[in-house]
Amino acid sequence: MTARGADDTPDHLAPLVAEAESAANFLKALGHDGRLTILCHLHSGPKSVTELENLLSARQAVVSQQLARLRLEGLVSARRDGQVIYYSLLDPKVAEMIELLCRLFGTSAKDRG
Repeated sequence: MTARGADDTPDHLAPLVAEAESAANFLKALGHDGRLTILCHLHSGPKSVTELENLLSARQAVVSQQLARLRLEGLVSARRDGQVIYYSLLDPKVAEMIELLCRLFGTSAKDRG
């Protein structure tokens, strides 16, 4: 049986309950399909805005808007190399979440045929 705290929350969940707002904000940032797709592409390594535009088949303004939100949330970082800006994952929780989502929602080889 799981030990419970004074407020009837299982002890192993107490840290998450204490950080529920931070966790919810993290999930909100990942909760947009465009931002999640960008993060999936960045999981394999840094990408320029142009690379992301091509991978997403999206306009530069749309990609830049999503990248700005991800930067604001502290999930990605930007590095300038001359005229080109490269984005990469900053928060290690993002890589863990991408891997978890791949396990939960990815198609396994046996399911593909």
